Amino acid sequence: MNKDRHIKKESLLKALEQSLGVVTVACKKADVPRSTYYKWLKDDEAFAIEVRDIENVALDFAESQLHKQIADNSTAATIFYLKTKGKKRGYIERQEITGADGMPTNFQIEIIDKTEDTD
Repeated sequence: MNKDRHIKKESLLKALEQSLGVVTVACKKADVPRSTYYKWLKDDEAFAIEVRDIENVALDFAESQLHKQIADNSTAATIFYLKTKGKKRGYIERQEITGADGMPTNFQIEIIDKTEDTD
């Protein structure tokens, strides 16, 4: 890898870290086209690993903010957390389809494949 490209990658990684992984912001700050970012992400495994690490840091930050909101008694944050992390304990929304009388409706779904055979 040439030295200029290495410097650009390092600059972009630093910008990604500062923007908490927001690609557009980081690319503008590092003066690297988004297409180049995605090419490096696809072709350079070491770069891709560093990007994933930055994404995990950003996710950790977001989770810490969610926990702060829960601690501040935010009902919405608490419900969101339970719906996403508490599914195994029954905190999940489901929809029930009923008839006009409120009783469950028995129905069948038929899938019709309308693709034509081109043999």
